[in-house]
Amino acid sequence: MSPKNLNVSNKTHKNLLNKLRDKRIFQIYRKFENIFKLNQDFIVGVSGGPDSLALCFLSKIYSIKKSCKAYYYIVDHRLRKNSSTEAQSVKKLLKKHNIKSDILRWNGKKPISNIQSLARNKRYSLLINQAKKMNIKTILTGHHIEDLYENFFIRISRGSGLNGLISFSEKTLRDKVNIVRPLISFEKKHLNYVTTNVFKSYIEDPSNEDNKFKRVRIRKLINHLQNDGLDKNKLLLTIKNLKDSNETIKFYVAKNLKDNSCIYKDKSKIILNKEFFNQPHEVTFRSLTEIIKFVGNKYYSVRGKKVDTIIDKLKGEAKISLKLTLGNCIIRKVNQSILVLKEH
Repeated sequence: MSPKNLNVSNKTHKNLLNKLRDKRIFQIYRKFENIFKLNQDFIVGVSGGPDSLALCFLSKIYSIKKSCKAYYYIVDHRLRKNSSTEAQSVKKLLKKHNIKSDILRWNGKKPISNIQSLARNKRYSLLINQAKKMNIKTILTGHHIEDLYENFFIRISRGSGLNGLISFSEKTLRDKVNIVRPLISFEKKHLNYVTTNVFKSYIEDPSNEDNKFKRVRIRKLINHLQNDGLDKNKLLLTIKNLKDSNETIKFYVAKNLKDNSCIYKDKSKIILNKEFFNQPHEVTFRSLTEIIKFVGNKYYSVRGKKVDTIIDKLKGEAKISLKLTLGNCIIRKVNQSILVLKEH
């Protein structure tokens, strides 16, 4: 970097740091810094909304103070006619504050149904591929506490089990890359305050008000419930209690896998003994799900109903020999043992 550009950069960094003179912004940043403890480079996924831009500011300040590099990527899904123009506008807005960003584009055919879910998966895919190219292990997203509530109710509407209800956490591992949500305990109104006072403007996604999307309907339902007395602190306590219960189940799943399964050296086969299935249903269910996911080399777990069907057949079938397939795996029953191997 030339001396002139370095001076401009230092001046812009100083302008950003000066925003911390606002007591409310300083308190928000201090909370962010206490939560997000990372001393290595990271990627930030950017949408241009108020939550996302607040994350851009907070993470930029963090990178300046901690002397690590933050890389900002705007994802252009190309689902709307003006999406590319919006992506360029966000890039220019960030540039004004010396936040360099690049645009990742979703090329190819677009879905006509299940749009939000597929777009979310594609967004993660683009960001993860970029992280792997750069050998970066962490991606930050701007999800906040209201997103946590929405996800909880969406999972309830789908009939999710315990694992699904608490799946939206501060940190998850996806395709060997850490997805971190450092704003998960922040209220949206505080993030809006940061963005309004730092960037002055942001991009409104019209789909956030479109009732054809379940997430939008759930969001409005939560607002109605809050008006009728929903206590969000008690909702958070419920989620915390569910997480504690989930940790107990995970302990027994790990014990079942250790005590009642044997993996081949090449990791292509696993033998399960009879005791593997003599556990509480949830423990057996999760244990078998993990094994199918591991042997089949799948990121996503197979559907719960299919796993339940397999368990019922393996436990209830009187035949000495039985062969089933699921999740890119062959599951064979031989006498009292079960062999799980990869399907070719």
